[in-house]
Amino acid sequence: MVNNEFFRECVSLMKKNGIDSAYFDTKCIFEDFPEDNEKIFSLVKKRASGYPLQYLLGQWEFYGYPFRVNEDVLIPRADTELLIENVVDICRKNNLSSPKIADLCSGSGCIAVTLKKQIPSAEIYAVEISEKAVEVIRENAVLNDVEINIFHADVLESETVKKLPELDIIVCNPPYLTQEEMDGLQKEVTFEPPSALFGGTDGLDFYRKITALWKNSLLKNGWLLYESGDGQHKDIKNILGKNNFYNITFSRDLNHIIRNVTAQKQEDK
Repeated sequence: MVNNEFFRECVSLMKKNGIDSAYFDTKCIFEDFPEDNEKIFSLVKKRASGYPLQYLLGQWEFYGYPFRVNEDVLIPRADTELLIENVVDICRKNNLSSPKIADLCSGSGCIAVTLKKQIPSAEIYAVEISEKAVEVIRENAVLNDVEINIFHADVLESETVKKLPELDIIVCNPPYLTQEEMDGLQKEVTFEPPSALFGGTDGLDFYRKITALWKNSLLKNGWLLYESGDGQHKDIKNILGKNNFYNITFSRDLNHIIRNVTAQKQEDK
């Protein structure tokens, strides 16, 4: 049974420290650690310091599925669910019943695992450079009872491309923050792995390198889908156009920001 006075005390502590979601966060902590007031208060204090709720709980939901998270991986965000919806839509419209799909810069594996849940007959490849993140991907595959192909490898190396088969679809949520954005991160985001956030001075390094390096691993008329930062879509469109992609479309997230760029590989003439 919840001690209402203790609950209000915890909410108040978070509010005093500028946590806008104080009530929701306190509720989540109370639900995960019932009847352990010492543990609860310890977590509330840590959350009040700006530490992310998702890491405190050790698990977060993405597309309705549970995912383990820690400081080795980015926290799954609702905006990224757009990638899932777009891939599923492409498969449906193009009758791709058993597509080969690579998730580059896989992180927690939330995209790769969710795609396998949504398209069970798909052959999914998750590629991630961080060994610790790879362990999280494995845990999340088991947690969600799916089998995917997991590669501990650098997506920017040509040797990695050679390890995978020809693909119908490549999906990627790469590091895309600029140096300026890295310098002004919100407190919560500073606890997430910088290597999964920083995309070079202008935030476009990974789009340039991945597009050029991986385009030849796509089958004719194959698809490349990127998550992107606010205002980056025009630059990414130019990068895709220079690399022989066409049918380039944009999708907006819940905040009406263009968050996804989808493109198709030009068929050889």
